[in-house]
Amino acid sequence: MSIAITKPRTPPGTMELLPLDQIAFQSMLDTIRSNYERFGFLPVETPVFELADVLLTKSGGETERQVYFVQSTGALEKQSSRSEHGAIEADAKLALRFDLTVPLARYVAEHEHDLSFPFRRYQIQRVYRGERAQRGRFREFYQADVDVIGKDTLSVRFDAEIVAVIVGVFKELKVGPFTVQFNNRRLLRGFFARLGIADGEQQGLVLREVDKLDKRGAEKVRETLAGDDFALAPETITEILAFTSQRSANHAQAIAMLDGLATGGPNAELHAGIAELREVLGAVKAMGVSEANYALNFSIARGLDYYTGTVYETTLNNHPEIGSVCSGGRYENLASHYSKSKLPGVGISIGVTRLFWQLREAGLMGVAESTVQVLITQMDEGLMPLYLELASTLRSAGINTELHLESAKLGKQLKYASKSGIHFAVIAGSDELVKNVVMVKDLRKEEQFEVPRSDLVKTLRVEIEAAQALKGLAVHPTVASSKPATNAQLA
Repeated sequence: MSIAITKPRTPPGTMELLPLDQIAFQSMLDTIRSNYERFGFLPVETPVFELADVLLTKSGGETERQVYFVQSTGALEKQSSRSEHGAIEADAKLALRFDLTVPLARYVAEHEHDLSFPFRRYQIQRVYRGERAQRGRFREFYQADVDVIGKDTLSVRFDAEIVAVIVGVFKELKVGPFTVQFNNRRLLRGFFARLGIADGEQQGLVLREVDKLDKRGAEKVRETLAGDDFALAPETITEILAFTSQRSANHAQAIAMLDGLATGGPNAELHAGIAELREVLGAVKAMGVSEANYALNFSIARGLDYYTGTVYETTLNNHPEIGSVCSGGRYENLASHYSKSKLPGVGISIGVTRLFWQLREAGLMGVAESTVQVLITQMDEGLMPLYLELASTLRSAGINTELHLESAKLGKQLKYASKSGIHFAVIAGSDELVKNVVMVKDLRKEEQFEVPRSDLVKTLRVEIEAAQALKGLAVHPTVASSKPATNAQLA
């Protein structure tokens, strides 16, 4: 009886990669992780699912419609067991996390008395959103978050340090020129109040419209603000658009922009925002961050309500069509729904899956190299003990080595190594055994040379280090010819 074949396919909105692409993606994660750790942040992981009533405490509506709820067997849902943390609720409804901020709020509130404050945490994990799958947007994707949480208070100096963290990450990713653009929500609200927009709820709505300037354009935003929902006067809209068009070209101009705002009379919220931005700018400069990598931009608003102070967006200068590749900001009380303690914080998030996909589409990702550095070929099955010894020697020396364990023609083995991205092949037959040497073939240069067996480790180390140094000189490496395996699943 024939077996029905099911067509293999991945769910829409997911990214599944071929091995060399996965290496490139993993390298991006490692770069982000190492920079977060360089600034003293500690790793945290939370469960992929949370109790639904905890996860959705701070949200609902549109967010809840995008949440994946966890289905389990009836037997599992009805059982009630105990763990080291106490009783597990029977029939508890579970949901997959849709970001890393809400789980962080729950985590800090739950472990508050075991943590040291300011609590400096980074988290790099997958999140899930039931959005309509389309090019460049995913239902399952990695986020890389970094946050500082304070107890009662948190210095604005941490806001400046976040800028330095972002700059460190994107410099090492080598994606070309970029700019961390930032603003302050208190400054924006104070400016709106100066224009007569004093109601907090209305200010929030205007903030959301300002946040759409890059996507919709000034005229569309003007039309919305003049419509029935806002009914702002034409001169008020003109002032808002003129104000939000300002962006600094250097540090001195950023200070001048703030000086220009400080002359408009008493306005506590506006002046508080100006003071915070002055302190951020001063600290960023003192940290040695290049002026080419940061700018003050009065149009940066961030649409989420919980941001209260500094807000950030990072863009690639040569690829504005990509939009923000890293964003975030300051919030006054992260865990207000889970704790009576005041826990202010500041942080940013990188949507790594989307960033990787966009960089590949823009031709900014280099060719990934195999993590296997050397293939030991098999010339004679009778010499297998020698090959096993060579492989063990190289691995002990820290050289990633694969041994071809099946008999095959040498040409086929070398073709396999090249296709797999392996740089060097070691060839040893009976002739080499007699002379106590091996042949080393550089599969990229298509050159080979003879090496005494006793010098093999030293020679390969020199060759590998030279290849790595040469690669480090390439600012914009050649674009890989392969594409993520499931690009077709994005649309």
